[in-house]
Amino acid sequence: TVSDLTVRFGAVGGNGFKAVVETPHLDKTYRVDVGSSNEVMNPMGLRFLTWLLDDSFLVISQSQHGTQSVLHHLTAVPCVAGAEEHLNLRFSVPVDGEVVGLCCSPVTKTVALQLADKRILKYHWEASTPVLEPWQVSSGSTVRFPYPCVQTSITRISGEEMVLGLTDHYHFCINDVEVASNVTSFATYDEFLLVTTTSRTCQCFCLKNISVKALQAGLSSAAAPSSETLRRVERGSRIVTVVPQDMKIVLQMPRGNLETVHHRALVLVQMQEWLDRLMFKEAFQCMRKLRINLNLLYDHNPKASMPNCVFLENAEIFIRQINSVNYINLFLTELRDEDFTKSMYPSLSSSDNVQPHQHPGQKKVNIICDAMRVAMEHIDPQKYCLSILTAHVKKNPPELETALQKVHDLRESVTADVKTLSAEEALKYLLFLVDVNELYDCSLGTYDFDLVIMVAEKSQKDPKEYLPFLNTLRKMETNYQRYTIDRHLKRNAKALGHLSKCGPEYFSEFLNFMKDQNLYCEALKLYPSNTQEYKDISSAYGEYLIQKQLYEQAALIFARASIFAKALDAFQNSGSWQQALCMASQLGYTKDKLSSLARSMAGKLVDQRKHAEAAILLEQYTQDYEEAVILLLEGALWEEALRVIHKYGRLDILETNFKPAILEAQKSQLIFLDSQKTVFLHHKNRLQVIRELKEKACESLQDYESPSCPELDLFSETSSVGTANDMNSKYSHSNSRISTRSSKNRRKAERKRYSLKEGSPFEDLALLEALGENVHAVETVKGDIHILLKQLVLFGYDEEGGALQKVLEEVLQLMETSIPEIWTPDLQQTSVNSVLGPNSTANSIMAAYQQKKMMTPVVQDPELLIPPKLNKNLQWKLHLLQ
Repeated sequence: TVSDLTVRFGAVGGNGFKAVVETPHLDKTYRVDVGSSNEVMNPMGLRFLTWLLDDSFLVISQSQHGTQSVLHHLTAVPCVAGAEEHLNLRFSVPVDGEVVGLCCSPVTKTVALQLADKRILKYHWEASTPVLEPWQVSSGSTVRFPYPCVQTSITRISGEEMVLGLTDHYHFCINDVEVASNVTSFATYDEFLLVTTTSRTCQCFCLKNISVKALQAGLSSAAAPSSETLRRVERGSRIVTVVPQDMKIVLQMPRGNLETVHHRALVLVQMQEWLDRLMFKEAFQCMRKLRINLNLLYDHNPKASMPNCVFLENAEIFIRQINSVNYINLFLTELRDEDFTKSMYPSLSSSDNVQPHQHPGQKKVNIICDAMRVAMEHIDPQKYCLSILTAHVKKNPPELETALQKVHDLRESVTADVKTLSAEEALKYLLFLVDVNELYDCSLGTYDFDLVIMVAEKSQKDPKEYLPFLNTLRKMETNYQRYTIDRHLKRNAKALGHLSKCGPEYFSEFLNFMKDQNLYCEALKLYPSNTQEYKDISSAYGEYLIQKQLYEQAALIFARASIFAKALDAFQNSGSWQQALCMASQLGYTKDKLSSLARSMAGKLVDQRKHAEAAILLEQYTQDYEEAVILLLEGALWEEALRVIHKYGRLDILETNFKPAILEAQKSQLIFLDSQKTVFLHHKNRLQVIRELKEKACESLQDYESPSCPELDLFSETSSVGTANDMNSKYSHSNSRISTRSSKNRRKAERKRYSLKEGSPFEDLALLEALGENVHAVETVKGDIHILLKQLVLFGYDEEGGALQKVLEEVLQLMETSIPEIWTPDLQQTSVNSVLGPNSTANSIMAAYQQKKMMTPVVQDPELLIPPKLNKNLQWKLHLLQ
């Protein structure tokens, strides 16, 4: 009937429809009471009807003056329930201007009016005397839209209430700022702003912690297509509304039809709210429906400040709410060892609830699977049997043996409960999750042949493939059987352990298998250290280490197993003469044999320039004191040589060997210092010549600078090519030489990248490198010369000592005064701001010349431009010789 306005469903076939939502119905009827005359308020002239409160409305009418408007506040009069209610005029407020827009905030109930001159007024309707005031921002300035807007709204941005407006030409404004010029429609929902743009996108912005400038930047350039804040829509789509308490956005298409979409940003926010409130069922169903990755159930809040927000601690609640084996299996199989709040949904990683993941040393999937398995076993292990198997299989590495054992237990347990899962069903499910060959090998590794046959029967394997092998295994002794199985499955360490239990008759096979698989360390753990088997394993292990030239480690293995003869040889080869003597003592060497051994090792130590250690061997084990002193003198160990001479009363050696040795050393040091001084001066003078040539070249380039001088371009190009060719040629020849050298010489050649040949590229850098080596060489011998000077003075060679001290002092003085001249401050500054380089151009290089900058090429070793330091703390000079 006309009076019954309730919406009803009807169709052919009677009441075949079932309403699953609340249908719209008429709740109240209001009638505007305008009084006896229309002078106060003409019903036909009312505009912008706005619902302020439950029984309170705002409307706009035109003033009698024509250029002004009037704001009317209407309230309902209490009446009998079900009767038509009347809206009476509470009061009217004149507006100084024509109102073209009226909006009210659904949250704060703030009212804003837009006038024809683009001013924004704020209506204080809660005041005792309602008034209109200009809308002001936090700085105190009034707001005026840049353009007249056809749609307005009020929302909070970063905590401040602002007015939003949109023109019919897609200009989107916030207060008095034009934010974008490509917005076709917008809507506000809680703390979100949704807009559609001319580029066929629907974007969502969270207004909680964003500035107007950031919002302007976000609208000016489209976000990444994979971002959850952006969604592609049909061209011309406009937002009609956002469904309250839901995630749906109603869009109107260009054809006029309405469509509902779920924006990913709103969906994720709703997911967060549900998960924080432990509403796992609602979140799971929505994630399945809208294809949200289920890892978010854990990644959203793995560890929070509130214990009831942690997924792992509420695993039982999750299982009870989901209450579906298939859904739990779906969740477990979708787990991945990554944080999806950073990879797939990065906007969630900045959420206030996100905390660092707990158990940082463990894998995420393993943690969740263990927690879920424990919870399911506590709730109902029979019901969730398949999910428990899934939790075992999903772990990394998969716990296939445990899963198979549970299947085997199902087969062994006979129950009358029809709800109990059969072993065949469980095994069929496992074969769905795991490759049949992998599951067969795993079942074989349990050594349970009934389980192996059960798996093989459910697979597609031919009985002729596995039955002969299984029958052969059944006939073997238990330990050898398990060894054969583990060796077949490539589980060599376990196979070795089973083989060690088979008895002494299998020990030769044990050694061969150990050698083939290099399982020496594992084999040593299987036998006590006092057994012959342990000694045989150690001997084989030591021989293996000797083949790898790991002599010292081999010697330790031999010595630990009391194989002293081999340990002695290995310690000798490694240079550990102390340990070698210990082994000789263990072997009971005679005095003559020990002396011969000591003399042999002393010769090897001399070859390694270890004169002090060689002298100890000759002194203590051969009693050849004279030869010991001679070795000390060869190593320039003057004070130690004196100690041995006086200890054994061999003062004759002073005249025959010691004094001639220190005089010879004095001459050698003089020759060395003289050569270093000569080379240093030569390199220094050559470096000065090169720098003068560069300065002249710079000046000549400035003299010939002219716009019509093509030679400059030609010079620049040819010099660049020539430098590249020279460098390529240099490195190719250098590499060919380096390849034939030893590793030590190769490293030295790599450090010396620059050639000292006159006219070669980077000769100045080569000179800097050589000069630095000269300084370092002289610094190194200062300590040796100081010890030599003391011996010269001790034996009355003051003249020779004074000459040596004077020469060294002159060389050091020369170097100290030359260092500031060689490594100038300009050179060090140039190393910081190099003129040449990959980003340099011909113009920048010419500008550097014009500014008289030092032209230094790009240096691969910037330490070359750092001056060496002289150690002045070492007091090497003797006052006696001054």
